[in-house]
Amino acid sequence: MTRRASFRLVPLLSLILILYMALGGAARAVEGEVVLLTVDGAISPATADYAVRGIRKAADRGAQLVVIQLDTPGGLDTSMRQLVKEIIAAPIPVATFVAPSGARAASAGTFILYASHVAAMAPGTNLGAATPVQIGGGGPPSSPSRPGKDKSGKADPTKEPEPRDAMTSKQVEDAAAYIRSLAQMRGRNADWGERAVREAVSLSAADAVKLKAADLVADDVPALLEKLDGRAVTVQGVERRLKTAGAPTVAIEPDWRSRMLAIVAHPSIALILMMIGIYGLLFEFSNPGFVLPGIAGAICLLLAFYAFHLLPVDYTGVALILLGIALIVAEAFAPSFGALGIGGVVSLVMGLVIFIDPETAGAYAPSPTFIAALAILTTAAVFATVTLALKARRRPVVSGREDMIGAPGEALAAFEREGWVRVRGESWQAVSAAPLAPGQKVRVTGMDGLVLSVEPDARE
Repeated sequence: MTRRASFRLVPLLSLILILYMALGGAARAVEGEVVLLTVDGAISPATADYAVRGIRKAADRGAQLVVIQLDTPGGLDTSMRQLVKEIIAAPIPVATFVAPSGARAASAGTFILYASHVAAMAPGTNLGAATPVQIGGGGPPSSPSRPGKDKSGKADPTKEPEPRDAMTSKQVEDAAAYIRSLAQMRGRNADWGERAVREAVSLSAADAVKLKAADLVADDVPALLEKLDGRAVTVQGVERRLKTAGAPTVAIEPDWRSRMLAIVAHPSIALILMMIGIYGLLFEFSNPGFVLPGIAGAICLLLAFYAFHLLPVDYTGVALILLGIALIVAEAFAPSFGALGIGGVVSLVMGLVIFIDPETAGAYAPSPTFIAALAILTTAAVFATVTLALKARRRPVVSGREDMIGAPGEALAAFEREGWVRVRGESWQAVSAAPLAPGQKVRVTGMDGLVLSVEPDARE
């Protein structure tokens, strides 16, 4: 083959390659397909990241519908709002399906269901209980004001309601207005949605359809697609008619990034990473040359800061945690018989309690069990440090001037007043009141600067 013929083949091969790639891409994105996303667990930064990117991938593939199969007890307000914004702005319809049987769309899940173009539920599921929950226990508030109680402590609607604090009222009012706006946008029951926020009420699947809080009930995803076939939905002001009967379903699973976020962005894991990072760097600074603790500490600290960026962190809590760790480290280096250590434990526990912003965290916060376990372990470490310090104070000094008194040695040469002796493998200038012979055993009786006072060892 001539060189000219070879050059003519290059454009032809390039065209074949481009056509092959285009046809391959067309084969991968099937027209009219349905993309299935599975959200199981608390609504977290990792969950929102997975669902948001899944919706965008579905739009890029030209899918006609996204189905979010949902089972959640609630989660972070910030993550829920991120997902709701993506659903509202999506160029394709999104159906939220509370499934399988036994699943729930509680708290943040109710907002996601209300925001979706289609709200579906499987038999045996429920939604509701959307009242904002503060950190630190206490049940969800039933209204901006607690119902009055009789003498026995039971709720009595005839009694005057007990006022709630301003923080709780603000949370409830904000959430009530938000779910009402979503209901009005999608044509759902706004009054019941507001009750779900104010009174923490819940509904079964059948009752939700009856009260127009949900659109339909389906046994599973294929049954849902059959029921949605021919249904008209409005997406960004444009009406679309679904053709989902027998449509191919493509499931998008969480990738490595979403799985990593699910681990790193959990508040408890973020706290552990921060503490490992700080202790690793402190160990490296106090023992230069080990390298591994410094590298591991830096990586853990950067991951913790990344998690703090994603989480609704109260930085007063972070400051208290850092202060607590600093006091505990100070106890190890400058023992104060527990004063610094106990102060560090108190600061650490208080920081853990207010670590997550109570307005947006809901139930997605470090559990009381985790905080108690960390406090117990830290307290045990402090008491161990204090115990070791006390034991060290009772031990005899094993270095310096005091250690040299009474140490054995030998004369290096004969001398009567001043000469040289070997003590503990080192040569020292020495003075002696008695004359000494070469190699004679001596014992140190005093030390003046770098000059030892010695005498013949009486035991020799």
